[in-house]
Amino acid sequence: MKEIIKKYAPILVGKRLQFLFIFNKKKALHKAYLLFSKPLKGKVLPHQEYFLEEAEDEVVQINNDYIQTYRWGNMGETVLMVHGWESNTHRWKTLIEKLHQLGFNVIAFDAPAQGNSTGKILNIPLYTECLQKIVELYRPNHIIGHSVGAMATIFHQYKYPTPEIEKLVMLAPPVEMSSIMNGYQKALKLSDKFMKALNQYFKNKFGFYFEEFSMSEFSKSIKQYGLLIHDKHDKIAPHSGAKKIQENWNNVKLITTTDFGHSLFFDEVDDMIIDFLKD
Repeated sequence: MKEIIKKYAPILVGKRLQFLFIFNKKKALHKAYLLFSKPLKGKVLPHQEYFLEEAEDEVVQINNDYIQTYRWGNMGETVLMVHGWESNTHRWKTLIEKLHQLGFNVIAFDAPAQGNSTGKILNIPLYTECLQKIVELYRPNHIIGHSVGAMATIFHQYKYPTPEIEKLVMLAPPVEMSSIMNGYQKALKLSDKFMKALNQYFKNKFGFYFEEFSMSEFSKSIKQYGLLIHDKHDKIAPHSGAKKIQENWNNVKLITTTDFGHSLFFDEVDDMIIDFLKD
């Protein structure tokens, strides 16, 4: 029964949006935007609390959100960690411990609507604005981003070029917003007319059409040395996107893994990151 509900629930939601679109186009598009921008998971679970409580914590207000930051202090270079969708700082636990043992000063934060931060929505422009505030506050030497966090990091360097940041590590970033929205359309069975209107909604709100919001295009402006790690069989963010980034980012090294999945929770990946940061 659960599988049936899981299969057909998005279609029912899509039908409701389509019906509302007929009578109140503006409201339907706003609801579609909120649905796309609302994480359903990612809050801190009981077994994750102990590790996070070990850090020095500080809450930073950014607009109407209160963003939870964490610091594992040390005297070495500062590394900032940026987690992905429906996640929180705990996803970095093993890598944080390794970096801290090597003398790095490690900073992380929970995105809006994730972890211990407040808020109800999360999208790349909002995440990027939060990232900029954290960068201004902690002045990292390096940034490591996973998935949507990697997208935010790439867009951050496009919007807020920061020469003081020396190295970027990008793990399994989704690349083309147009591809993401194609998946959104298929899941909800939304009409082309609806998606065309939603595309214009995004343009009006963020200044980009779906096809213009491209990590591969934004990567052209990145000057830092980069390490891009992506699995060949990633089912969430296609590996083909990583190749597009590699073509446009002059100083990036692409490492392709096999059967490491989207999360890339492997010691070999940690070793690649550490070697890159220490080099």
